[in-house]
Amino acid sequence: MIPLSTDDLPWFCDDGDRALAARLRAAAPALAAAEEAADEPARDRAAVAALAEAGLFALVAPADGQVRARSLCLTRELLGWVNARADSIFAVQGLGSYAVLAAGDAAQRARLPDLAAGRAVAAFALTEPEAGSDVAAISTRAVADGDGYRLTGEKMFISNLGLASVATVVATVDPALGRKGLTAFWLPLDGPGVTVVPQAPIAPHPLGRLILDGARATRIGEVGAGFGLAMRTLDTFRVSVAAAAVGMARRALDEAARHVRARVQFGKPLAEQPLVQAHLADMATQIDSARLMTWRAAAVKDAGARGTVEVSMAKLHATEAAQDVIDRAVQLLGGRGVVAGAMVEHLYRAIRPLRIYEGTSEIQRTIIGRAIATGGSP
Repeated sequence: MIPLSTDDLPWFCDDGDRALAARLRAAAPALAAAEEAADEPARDRAAVAALAEAGLFALVAPADGQVRARSLCLTRELLGWVNARADSIFAVQGLGSYAVLAAGDAAQRARLPDLAAGRAVAAFALTEPEAGSDVAAISTRAVADGDGYRLTGEKMFISNLGLASVATVVATVDPALGRKGLTAFWLPLDGPGVTVVPQAPIAPHPLGRLILDGARATRIGEVGAGFGLAMRTLDTFRVSVAAAAVGMARRALDEAARHVRARVQFGKPLAEQPLVQAHLADMATQIDSARLMTWRAAAVKDAGARGTVEVSMAKLHATEAAQDVIDRAVQLLGGRGVVAGAMVEHLYRAIRPLRIYEGTSEIQRTIIGRAIATGGSP
């Protein structure tokens, strides 16, 4: 059963949450159908069209500038259930837009309505071959040139490349300054000096390398503010990664439960076997705990607190739990679970990157452990 029915929402949801949930459920068939397109590029475009038709991009590039954590989590839980590709595209639209939303100039902000309507797609170019979790190691160079800058360097593992027409790029104005030299830039991807090289992730969604050779860009915010903008971006959207993981795990449990009720072995349905029931119990408990932690973190964010530890706990637990839930679902489906095209096989590939994206599980453990070690509370 598709999630987010009236009786499936947390008790503290308001009328706005309920209206969004109804809109998401209505959009679910079109979002699911996007995966039926003929090839990968067509599926990417179909996902963008379905997200735009449902008005969902407006949640990550809102007219009032306020990105609401609960709205992100509702949306990504539904997207995690129906279409992991659409979930990735939606999330990165937010990552690519946020710096302009927070600190863009008038010309940059004039692009936000196109992003909100899905007429344009954004990317967020942070990671480099030698700079992943260590953002301060970024070496892509920005050199002032008239009223703009020229960017030279390489980014990799950049989602939405191939679809995106613009990107937020974090580069350094002076490598000797470390993180203090990092600055955010708004880069049109159709200009000279920009080369996109596709990459093929295990979970299908648009991904690529971004090679820059004197590409012209405009600065977002102040010189040296790039590290802070990047961290604010990740802080804003990280809790929604947990929600996507919950959605994927819930779909896996649904698939497994339907299978074991119907599959007869040794004269009775698998669902009557105690070991199978134990798997289902563990899966349901993991999902429920992950969902509660995710909603707590979203509520903290929407209340105006930074919620770093709560968000890290939710992201860590939800993604790790979802990996286990989906693995159990594959096990319960047996041979059917490892055949290409099976929903649980798709989920098995889709969940794995979420333990890495927007801060690895190891980084989340470091954040939580450091807070406790320095006198904070878990």
